[in-house]
Amino acid sequence: MTQTPAPSAEAAAAEPPVLISVAGGVARLTLNNPRRKNAISLEMAAMIERFCDRVESDHSIGAVVVDAAGSYFCSGADTRDLASSSSDPSSPEAVSRTSAVYGAFVRVGTLPVPTIAVVAGGAVGAGMNLALAADIMVVTPDAVLDSGFLARSIHPGGGHISLVGRSVGWSGAIALAICGQPLTGVEAVASGLAHAAVPAEEIPAVVDRLVRLPAGDAELTRRIMTSARLELGPPAVNWSSAIEIERGVQMWSMSRKGDAAWSSRGPGQR
Repeated sequence: MTQTPAPSAEAAAAEPPVLISVAGGVARLTLNNPRRKNAISLEMAAMIERFCDRVESDHSIGAVVVDAAGSYFCSGADTRDLASSSSDPSSPEAVSRTSAVYGAFVRVGTLPVPTIAVVAGGAVGAGMNLALAADIMVVTPDAVLDSGFLARSIHPGGGHISLVGRSVGWSGAIALAICGQPLTGVEAVASGLAHAAVPAEEIPAVVDRLVRLPAGDAELTRRIMTSARLELGPPAVNWSSAIEIERGVQMWSMSRKGDAAWSSRGPGQR
């Protein structure tokens, strides 16, 4: 599972800017706007929202993969929309445009199943927010993760500083979001921003290993994710609270499993 090859110009014109598929308990969202480095347009943001609606309502889905067509994950929000908003940033229309893009990756970041972002080439601005919104980021070693906001003379948006800070702490967040120091894929793993940095051809195997168990038991996965969000926050809860969060759900999972399933000799054996 890796980035999708860029289609021809004719094929790209006929395809939607976001591709969606569901198979074997895994839902995949592919940004499909490679001619603009997969910049997120308002149309794409709306399609991402609809994808999230489907994941939330389809309880057979146990994991989500977010990737991109072509050689670059996402260059941020579509600059044409940013330009329109800059002409009158306080107008209801400008606020609505910006909120639509924010809403797309917020929805990804609150899905009830584990989400894995596959980042090749790079991610900037809102594109980095989308990658950081996922629970797990898998990157190519030479991918470039760049805040990009200050370099474009705009304030970070979409909770960017918080998204960065929850992974790399205060110093790392300031270095990225204010001092404009990008990270390669290898550096992102070393800093805790990404889970793994592997060559593109190895990404499918890495992602397959990550989604195998969640996709095989979507019901239990969704309950564990609920506990994870309650326990880890932000804000995180203390140990005693975590024990109580987990107690009832673990009892449910044990009753679902049944006593016979514990026997190594099979059901009905003691």
